Amino acid sequence: MKILFATYPMAFHTPGGGEIQILEYKKALERIGHSVSLFNQWAPNFNSFDVVHFFSCIGGSYNLCKFIKDLNLPLVVSSSLWITEENKFNYDIDQIKRQLDIADAVVTNSLAESLTLSNIFLIDRNKFHVVLNAVSNNFLSPISPDLFRSKFGLTGKFILNIANIEERKNQINLAHAVNKLPGYKLVIVGHIRDQDYARKVFQTGGDNLIYINYIEDSNLLVSAYKACDIFCLPSTLETPGLAALEAYVNKAKLVITNKGSAKEYFGDKAIYVSPENIDSIFDGLNFAIKQKHVRCSNEVVKILTWDDVIGSLEELYLKLI
Repeated sequence: MKILFATYPMAFHTPGGGEIQILEYKKALERIGHSVSLFNQWAPNFNSFDVVHFFSCIGGSYNLCKFIKDLNLPLVVSSSLWITEENKFNYDIDQIKRQLDIADAVVTNSLAESLTLSNIFLIDRNKFHVVLNAVSNNFLSPISPDLFRSKFGLTGKFILNIANIEERKNQINLAHAVNKLPGYKLVIVGHIRDQDYARKVFQTGGDNLIYINYIEDSNLLVSAYKACDIFCLPSTLETPGLAALEAYVNKAKLVITNKGSAKEYFGDKAIYVSPENIDSIFDGLNFAIKQKHVRCSNEVVKILTWDDVIGSLEELYLKLI
């Protein structure tokens, strides 16, 4: 198959989990013999492809998707959305519905996401197809925690948050919670997506916060997961977040938001917190600290690699073609 991947224009300015997913899908599909191209607006060549996969429902995405459908090409849309009756007014619901309506198939990362979007937008459940999030084999490497600590001069206990700095990732409330934990630093790794929000995060964290820019080296990231005392992702929503999966397979204690589909992945092997409630985040961290053993060291939930999940996506493409 010849497959075209496209997303919104600013996506790779500050890449996060969604952008990593795109590139990992590309590599996994190519490993099983398919040709995958990334959309080039200067030479789109739409009609040379068998199927087009558009990632995201961010504002403005509908127009390109509509153009693709007008060319009679099969269109797959990855939603990566957690919309509820309570928060749907924060989104351009009409435009998202139009985009999902014209798609031949919508890929979600969980059954919960499929059911929620089907109910919110009144779209046939059969249009939604689950392709689970996964981890790269690189994150299964036996790397020492000392690599990360020595690289950044970390000697004490710390809570790790790997995420782009923006309101959805909720680092301000996390900083408030960590400030209440004597002897612990907060280490945030990621791009700054919102400068004003980042300034507030840094002001809140003060000397208790250590910021490290985006890390591409998977060995360093593995070492960070192994070095941290707790990995915390108290976002306002997650579906469920690649960093949480990577932390989990490296046996980090996991404190994660209760908003989204994380429970479908981690079950009772993580501690869930209410992102809007600083006390809830503090209590979750405090509970994790008091645990004698790493919560996920026994009876680990199966986390898949990209090669494990790509067959579901390949099957969907073939069905549409």
